[in-house]
Amino acid sequence: MKRTLHRMLGAFGLAATVLAAAMPGLAPAAHAQGVTFPGPTVEAIRKRGVLSCGIDTGVPGFASQDNAGKWHGIDVDYCRAIAAAVLGDQEKVKWVPTTAAARFTVLQSGEIDVLIRDSTLTFTRSVQLGLDEVAVTFYAGEGFLVNKKLGVSKITELNGATICVITGATLELNIADFARSNGTKIGTLLFDKPDEAIAAMEAGRCDGYTYDTGSLAGMRSTLKNPSDWVVLDGVISKEPLGIHARSGDPSWQKILYWLHAGLLTAEETGVTKANADQLKTSSKDPFVRRLLGTEGDFGKKLGLDDEWMLRAIKVGGNYGELYDTYFGPKALDLPRGLNNLWTKGGLQYALPWR
Repeated sequence: MKRTLHRMLGAFGLAATVLAAAMPGLAPAAHAQGVTFPGPTVEAIRKRGVLSCGIDTGVPGFASQDNAGKWHGIDVDYCRAIAAAVLGDQEKVKWVPTTAAARFTVLQSGEIDVLIRDSTLTFTRSVQLGLDEVAVTFYAGEGFLVNKKLGVSKITELNGATICVITGATLELNIADFARSNGTKIGTLLFDKPDEAIAAMEAGRCDGYTYDTGSLAGMRSTLKNPSDWVVLDGVISKEPLGIHARSGDPSWQKILYWLHAGLLTAEETGVTKANADQLKTSSKDPFVRRLLGTEGDFGKKLGLDDEWMLRAIKVGGNYGELYDTYFGPKALDLPRGLNNLWTKGGLQYALPWR
């Protein structure tokens, strides 16, 4: 029995050696409890030469295009960070804008490698849709944007109102649950894209618009007269937004998770876009040294090279820098709140980089 087992292990080792020789662009594969890194998704991405990333069709703060057609937003920079980590080039991204109704089908079909589209992590999406809900990149809740002329200040005062809603999201279900729990009646008008819903709201077809609080701040900035509109106090749901991947490739899930954890760890330890290169050689902090690839071979353990997180951080900075760029005082002026680090009263908490 022992002899047979030794033969089997030897055969597996030989196969791994042959594969590594045939694909010299890959770091040596790591193995953990039957998981081989970097896994089939990364291998397909490298063979293709581009990361296919599913994003929103247009919500400032998360993903939107400028006049030159270039994409910007925190979800966009996550995609670029992944490309930098896996392919060594943040520009090697194929952007696939998806509607709320189609986003998960696009992911399940294999058209995209990862979905980072202000999408809520839920039980149904994990269990029934068979998706890996990798990490929460933005904590939010469903809120309401209404015209000041409506004369309401609280969500509980929306009885009889009609609200523009994106179809295919958790939003409509949340409204139904809230109305049933509070004995109120709130009508809905459904649209495929946020800009369509906003246009209908401004045209007077509905009394307001609902989305997660991060997206509301972004969409309010696009209105013709933002000062005429107000975001009501409170939320009616939890909306933990984050990264979705297809189930079946645990190595890809781990790479995506630890990239997010790396951006949080960078903020915790003071690593920024500007100082990352310098700290790689000068820092004595063991967490910084492991994060930036100076020691520990943490990248190789994922089947990547050891500077993968260094490149990811240099795309847009650590998590705090990304938030400030797209939601901070010079952008949408949305307080970090729950998206602050756990050391500052927020919920963003990374597992230890050790």
